[in-house]
Amino acid sequence: MNHADHVQLLREGVPAEEGIWADLGSGGGAFTLALADLLGGRGQIYSVDKDRGALRAQESAMRTSFPAAVVHYLAADFTRPLELPPLDGIVMANALHFVRDKAPLLSRLHSYLRPGGRLLLVEYNADRGNFWVPYPFSYRNWERLADQAGFHSTRLLARRPSRFLGELYSALSLA
Repeated sequence: MNHADHVQLLREGVPAEEGIWADLGSGGGAFTLALADLLGGRGQIYSVDKDRGALRAQESAMRTSFPAAVVHYLAADFTRPLELPPLDGIVMANALHFVRDKAPLLSRLHSYLRPGGRLLLVEYNADRGNFWVPYPFSYRNWERLADQAGFHSTRLLARRPSRFLGELYSALSLA
């Protein structure tokens, strides 16, 4: 996948107006860069990952590709409570499949969002994992998980073929 694919997976879930967003488990920043592209210099992004080296590389790529983007880099574990302002949106791309018990984390994510805030999820459309993707969940199971955590209006945004576990999907759920 390339930058255009990342943007396409998020496009329908990111409104045109400014806002405060977080990318949780941002890794190398592929989806943080896509979010910056979609926000177009409006708003702020909190990029959260426990790998400081990945955050440094991401910051360098951001300065090169989107110098007007306002990004705060936070070296932290997204599965633990975070000090964040009230958010308009959260992106979690290929991160939630590392969490076995998703319910407590999803409740916490809901609490980070303003009313009507957006949770944009990118995950493998599979319910059986492997060593690299230990706890994936299909879109059908995401609908159930999101509802149990208090999210509503969940909808499928896009799908992309993947050589790993067959397919990626993006979904939007509202707080």
